[in-house]
Order: sequence, then structure tokens, then C-alpha cells
Amino acid sequence: MYTMKQNSDSKYAENWLPVKEIANNAIVLDNGMLLTGVKITPKNIFILDIDSQDNVIYNLRDFYGTIDYEFWLMVTDKPVDLNLYMNNLQVQLNSVQNINIRKMLREDINKAELFMNKEFGAVDKEYFILFKEKKPDIIAKRIRNLISGLAACGLDSRQTTNDDLRDLLDGFFNSNIRTEFKAVISNE
Repeated sequence: MYTMKQNSDSKYAENWLPVKEIANNAIVLDNGMLLTGVKITPKNIFILDIDSQDNVIYNLRDFYGTIDYEFWLMVTDKPVDLNLYMNNLQVQLNSVQNINIRKMLREDINKAELFMNKEFGAVDKEYFILFKEKKPDIIAKRIRNLISGLAACGLDSRQTTNDDLRDLLDGFFNSNIRTEFKAVISNE
């Protein structure tokens, strides 16, 4: 559980948000509403043939039309640490004698270094569908419907976790830097 300290004199935007805590896979708002939803596993549909792409887009359009409550489709960037990947490439490079394979590994290392040296580095896209609700039984039903509806579109999803929601808030307010106080921001 992550709590947020409120301070009306604070200069931080986070302290003006109506967030009480993050618990039980939801952001608990001051008014008792719970903000929760699903995290969607990214899928590059543009590597599919054109008919499959059209089918996914058509199914998503129909799926969104079935949602009869207010929701938010959130897309965020999450930094990726490429150090382990780079270490594995280096180990492979050191153990391979084939000139062609060594050339490909060097190209991969150079490309990874390029991503690591860019201003924002390498990022993964994360996709969420979030909604607000007070009643746990309605939340459970909506989560099930979202997961099954997305599955019918060919997309995998799961309920958001406390860590997902905290990362989402940290991404928007703290430049993807995890705060030290097990809170979105603490002003002690």
C-alpha cells in the first residue's frame, strides 16, 4: 500500500490530486472512488498482413463501443534498462568465432549503445484502460469484461497491480523516477 501526504501549502501538483493511497490494485481517491483497470500487453499489429490489421482495428472499434461507462485509454513510456541485454551480447561476442555472427553481434551492440545514448533512452510503451467505480462487484465485472473483450480482439491484458498504478503516477509526475517514500510524492 502506498499513501500520499496531502498538504494544501505544497508546491507539488501531486499533493493537489485527490489520491488517498494505492491499495488492492486500485488508486483510492479521497471521495472513496477506486481508479483501476487493465494493463494491455503491447502487440505490433503492423507486422501482420493487411486483412489481419483491419480485423484487429475493426474488433477494437466494436469493443470500445461496448464500454458503457467513462474510461481512459492511457499510453505511457517506461524506461528500459539495456545493461543486461548489452552484457549478454558481449558474452556472446566473446564466445563466437564465426566472422558473420560476430559482425551481427557488433551491429546489435552498436544499435543498443545508440539507444542508451539518446536523450530519453530506450522505452517500452505501456497501455492501460482505466475507470472509476466504488463497488467491488462492479469493478470485478468490468475487469472481466475488459479482459475478455480485449482477448476477442487478439490482445492479452490483466488487471492493474499496485506497482503498475504507482509507475503510472510516477511516470506522469516524477519523470519515471520511483520516489523514496513509498508514496507518489511526500513533502515532509
